[in-house]
Amino acid sequence: YDNGPLLRLYADAWVITGEPLFRRVVEETAAWVMREMQSPEGGYYSSLDADSEGEEGRFYVWSVDEVRSLLTDDEFAVASPHYGFDRPPNFEGHAWNPVVAKPLEAIAGELGITHEEAAARLATARVKLFAARGKQVRPGRDEKILASWNALMIGGMAHAARVFDRADWLASARRALDFVHGTLWKDERLLATFKDGKAHLNAYLDDHAFLLAALLEMLQADFRAADLEWAGEIGEALLERFHDREGGGFFFTSHDHERLIHRGKPGHDNATPSGNGVAAWALNRLSFLTGEVRFQQAAEGTLALFWRALARNPAGFGSLLATLAETLVPPRMVIVNGPAPALPAWGEILRREYLPGSLVLILPDDPRGLPPPLAKPAGPQVNAWVCEGVTCMAPIPEPDQLRESLKAPKIARFSKTRPPGDSTR
Repeated sequence: YDNGPLLRLYADAWVITGEPLFRRVVEETAAWVMREMQSPEGGYYSSLDADSEGEEGRFYVWSVDEVRSLLTDDEFAVASPHYGFDRPPNFEGHAWNPVVAKPLEAIAGELGITHEEAAARLATARVKLFAARGKQVRPGRDEKILASWNALMIGGMAHAARVFDRADWLASARRALDFVHGTLWKDERLLATFKDGKAHLNAYLDDHAFLLAALLEMLQADFRAADLEWAGEIGEALLERFHDREGGGFFFTSHDHERLIHRGKPGHDNATPSGNGVAAWALNRLSFLTGEVRFQQAAEGTLALFWRALARNPAGFGSLLATLAETLVPPRMVIVNGPAPALPAWGEILRREYLPGSLVLILPDDPRGLPPPLAKPAGPQVNAWVCEGVTCMAPIPEPDQLRESLKAPKIARFSKTRPPGDSTR
């Protein structure tokens, strides 16, 4: 539940800055997810222990002598200052947990070598240290497959796959999503957990909300009509089983859950985002994809419920603030459709743009079966539509023209296309 959202964060940071470090963080995190945290069935495991062999951190920390014995002098001269092995121990006074303590540029200057040489030495040192660590007793792994935490990782992997055009990351996210659908979605009801061949427990608000958000991300990375249909079913489940029609917002447990002493409506973000915040954000977006106004109304009612708390302490309600932002300024939809062979060039342009307030959908050239907001007419060439709320520009026939449109201020973009007196909401 940490690494999934961090994948999204670092992918966006790379789009904004082009900083190679951010790309490397995404690549290494995604590799770890697929290597160590994905089950043979496709779902993602929950976590790795901090302890091994009865000792906290044993698998992860080092002594300086261990590191020195594994590396050449040249490798150690770079790795030691870079990872802080030349500083006092940073773990319980006796061991070193590697952190980036000094940038490679500074180390290269001190050693009188190029940055490329320093990076090459560090790369070989990392391979040796990783191989040595792999020979130790591995920490335990919590192999529960939770709907909510899987949804967070699916969303992160799908977003990173879209940004970096990585088919292997997308395939990993797809396997996990298919697992959740095939194993935890039973008779149009979501279950919370799977372990040792058994799926059980009524799913909670977070499970539904996070899964809906993950489906919205998958639709942008790899549009499938079945995913949109499932997103609609999850949206309906949120309204039917968790929504408080009188008081607004969503209960953490479903209406048919066992009776509890207290039935809460969590709105404050904690270790994971608020179920109410994510549900409202995702339902508001889903309303623009499907045209179903009940989703939008439930989102706005949730904002109304938490408005006073949000106004007093906005820093504690980031997910609801995101909902508020997209309620005040509707999310922009960028819809691209046309012949499949011509679509990659458009996808490449869209991947390079930081579009946090947008839904970007590359659709099949057959609009039949799609809800009205998405059923744009297909032609012999690719076209793109840029829509704000219920107002859309004329079709855009060229990728470069789309890029310029996305950079233009909203007023300039729509001042010539909106009929007099028309408003989006």
